[in-house]
Amino acid sequence: MGLRERLTKEWFMFCIVLVIVLAKMDPSVGAKGGPLKPEVTITYIAVSAIFFNSGLSLKTEELTSALMHIKLHLFVQIFTLAFFPTTIWLFLQLLSVTPINEWLLKGLQTVGCMPPPVSSAVILTKAVGGNEAAAIFNSAFGSFLGIIVTPLLLLIFLGSSSSVPFTSIFSQLSMTVVVPLIIGQIVRRYIKDWLERKKPPFGAISSCVLLTIIYTTFCDTFSNTNIDLDGLSLLMILFIIFSVQLSFMFLTFFFSTRNNLGFTPADTVAIIFCSTHKSLTLDSLMAFLPFVGKLAQPTWPGPQHMLLLFQGSEALTAHVLERNSNA
Repeated sequence: MGLRERLTKEWFMFCIVLVIVLAKMDPSVGAKGGPLKPEVTITYIAVSAIFFNSGLSLKTEELTSALMHIKLHLFVQIFTLAFFPTTIWLFLQLLSVTPINEWLLKGLQTVGCMPPPVSSAVILTKAVGGNEAAAIFNSAFGSFLGIIVTPLLLLIFLGSSSSVPFTSIFSQLSMTVVVPLIIGQIVRRYIKDWLERKKPPFGAISSCVLLTIIYTTFCDTFSNTNIDLDGLSLLMILFIIFSVQLSFMFLTFFFSTRNNLGFTPADTVAIIFCSTHKSLTLDSLMAFLPFVGKLAQPTWPGPQHMLLLFQGSEALTAHVLERNSNA
């Protein structure tokens, strides 16, 4: 395979490396408060674009069918909001006797308490050919549910109470997820024939939006040069994250492919990404809420590092699955 063919086939992974390098070269461009204004362009515009794109590409009957797939929704929400954080807590009891940075472990538990991702699960499910409609519903429903459940989980597992801005988060989810999806469905009704004739690259568009999210996240991390994090803790937590995510992906695959559950292969893909993945957009805000006292100290390593590493792990595993599905 020549270089051009390799670049064409592996473009997403090459672009991930490229955006990370660009973020390292000048992180001020995509950091919060920088020229790209990610607090607006990513939090609102990029996420809205993802769900508008999904609204355009999905048939209304597919969304309706996904809404009634109760068994799938229960599987995803119970796994991600009950099994995931509980298993992480048990695992961290063992890791607490190791020299790993304490706040990294707290960050890992915080990530474990997060709801399904707002946007990345939809993009990755679509890229691998999974049930995109089911991923959309669980991303939206799980995020709304997380407004209530996540603070309770943080209180249970970390003993941290927090004041959650329910109204602002609810409004943000409505404006960036529900409204764009509905608008996309409305627009689809008027340009349906054109869409079926031209077949726009909806998957590539969503992947490009995901790249912008990854870029700004790395920019925000690289812009903080005062983070006090030892190399041993970073390497160990990186290994742990990949091990945890791969283990959870295997578990969701194993259970969702049992014949008695009746899930299709496309359903299984949606289940894997929605149950085991965490977000870097809205969830980042929720991750900081229990640690308000720590936010005044920018040198502590915590949830933002876990979310960053999870994002890289998500993209890598999705790429591997996409290659295998297209083989």
